[in-house]
Amino acid sequence: MTDRNRWKAMSVALVAGFMTLLDVSIVNVALPSIRADLDLSAGDLQWVLSGYALTFGLLLVPAGRFGDARGRRNVFIVGVALFTLSSAAAGLARSALFLVVARLIQGAAAGVVNPQVSGLIQQLFEPKERGKPFGLLGATIGVSTAVGPLLGGLLIALFGAESGWRWIFYINVPIGIAAIVLAMRYLPGSAEAKAKRESLDPIGVLLLGLGVLLLLLPLVQEREWHGPAKWLLIPASVAVLAAFYAWERHHARSHTPVIEMGLFRVRSYALGALIGMLYFAGFPVIFFTYTLYLQNGLRFSALASGLAVTPFAVGAAAASALGGRIVARSGRPLVVTGLVMVAGGLGATVLVLSLVAGSGGVWPAAVPLLVAGVGSGLVISPNQTLTLAEVPVRRAGSAGAVLQTGQRIGTALGIAVAGTVFFAQLASSRGDWIPALRAALLVAIGFVLVALVAAVVDVVASRREPAPERTPEPVGRPG
Repeated sequence: MTDRNRWKAMSVALVAGFMTLLDVSIVNVALPSIRADLDLSAGDLQWVLSGYALTFGLLLVPAGRFGDARGRRNVFIVGVALFTLSSAAAGLARSALFLVVARLIQGAAAGVVNPQVSGLIQQLFEPKERGKPFGLLGATIGVSTAVGPLLGGLLIALFGAESGWRWIFYINVPIGIAAIVLAMRYLPGSAEAKAKRESLDPIGVLLLGLGVLLLLLPLVQEREWHGPAKWLLIPASVAVLAAFYAWERHHARSHTPVIEMGLFRVRSYALGALIGMLYFAGFPVIFFTYTLYLQNGLRFSALASGLAVTPFAVGAAAASALGGRIVARSGRPLVVTGLVMVAGGLGATVLVLSLVAGSGGVWPAAVPLLVAGVGSGLVISPNQTLTLAEVPVRRAGSAGAVLQTGQRIGTALGIAVAGTVFFAQLASSRGDWIPALRAALLVAIGFVLVALVAAVVDVVASRREPAPERTPEPVGRPG
C-alpha cells in the first residue's frame, strides 16, 4: 500500500472512530429536550446515557479479537453500517423503549468499530512511524469527548429544542454512509487472517463479557438501583473474571486466547492500561458534572454550555497532535507532564469557580480549562502510543480493545463515584451547586493524581533498567 493510500485509510478509520466516540458525550446537552419530547423517566434517561457505554464496553474485546482473526476491514464496515442504521433509528424514536434499544445497538456497534481503528494503525505503520497516527487517534478521542456538548448545543440551537435532539443522531447517517464507501475502497484486507482461521474462543468471550457486564451494571445504574444489594455484583464479577483467567491459561496451551496474558507482564502495557483507566475515570467527570451545573444550576442554554467547555477541547486538540509527534523522544515523562497539567488546571478551575460563585459567570474558568485540555492532549495519545508500542500486529485489535475496555470501565467508575458525591453534596447544601461541583471535580483530580503515581512509577522503573543490547522481541510468538 502506498503512503498516500495509508493515510487515506487512516482518515477513514479516524472519522468513524470520531463519530462513535462523539456519541458518548453529545447526548448530555440534549437530555432536557429528549425528556420533554418523549416524556422519559429518570430511569429511561439513565439508560439513554449508560446503555450506550455498557454495550460499548461489552463488545470491545470480542470485536477486537474477531478483527485480529478474520480481518479488520470487513469487521469495520459491518460495525459502521450497524452504527449508521441504529443512529437513524434513534433519531426516529417515538418512545422511550425504542430510543433505549437504539442506543444499546449504537453502543454495541461502536464497540465493534473502535478496536479496528487502533488495530489498523499498527497494521499500516511500522513502530517508529506510529507516533503521528496515534497522536491523531488521541486527538480524536479527546476532542470527540470534549466537543460533543458544543456540537450538540449547536444542533439544538439550529433545529430547535423540540426536535433538534434528533439531529444529534441523524448527523451520523451521511457520515456513516461515506465512511462505508471509502472503507471499501481504501482499507486493506488481511490475507493472513483469511488464510489462518484461528479459534475465536467462544467460552473465553462469554466469560469475559459476563464479567465486564457484572462489573459495569452497578456502576452505570448506581443512581437508579437503590440499596446496597447491587454492589454484590462486583464480587460476582471478580469471580467470573477469575474463571476467565483460569480458562484463558488452559486454552492458550493449544489455541489462541481472547487476551494474551503475557502482555500484562510487559510493564509499559500493564502500567499504560492502568493509567488509561484511571485517567478516564477522571476527565469525563468534568463534562458530566460541569454540564449539569451550567444547564440546571445556571440555566445556560445547550449552546452556551457547549461553548463553556470549548477551551478544554481546543487545548486537547492542539496538544494531542503535538504529543503524538514528540512522544518517541519524550516517552512516559510526557504523560507525567500532561497529568500534572490536568490536575493543576482542574484545581485552578475549582478555585476560580468558587471565587466567582454567585455572579453566574463561568468564563474566567476558560484559562484553567484550557491548561487542563492541553494536559489531556499530552496524556491520551502519548499513553496510547507507549502502551501499545510492544504489542505484535497480529494482536493489535484485541490489545487495543483491552485498553479501551479499561477506559470504559474507568469512565463508568468515575461518573458513578463523582455522581454520588455530586448529588449528595447538592442535597446536603440544599441546592447550592458550587459545593457540589467542587466536590465532583476534586474526585476527578483524585483519579488523575493516582494515574500520575502510576506514570511516575513507570518512569522510575524504566530509568533503573540497564540499556538493552538489542531490540526486544515482541510479546508472543508467531502463530
